[in-house]
Amino acid sequence: MQTTLALLSGVVFACGVFLLLRRNMVKFVFGLALISQAVNMAIFTAGGLVRHKAPLIAPDQDTLALGAADPLPQAMILTAIVIGFGILAFTIVLILRTYEVFGNVDIDEVRAVDR
Repeated sequence: MQTTLALLSGVVFACGVFLLLRRNMVKFVFGLALISQAVNMAIFTAGGLVRHKAPLIAPDQDTLALGAADPLPQAMILTAIVIGFGILAFTIVLILRTYEVFGNVDIDEVRAVDR
């Protein structure tokens, strides 16, 4: 299962890079979102996949039980989702403002305008 998720993460990352290299700014945003999700999936996969063992510490113990899921990658992914959402919202606002000013979202045509 980990190999499948690692390969899937690589494919999603490659699709995101492909979209980042397009001239359209909207495709750039989709590529940014795909890369963000691919990184989250890679962190989750690297943390190890454990089923039926919640990352909870029993009241009479000081550490996690053997074979329990590691909660650190899950916390990192949750933080990355929030930060990624903020970056995505900011990028969308920048693209909307660019469209209002230049009337186009193609990077080459925006660059050609003398301002």
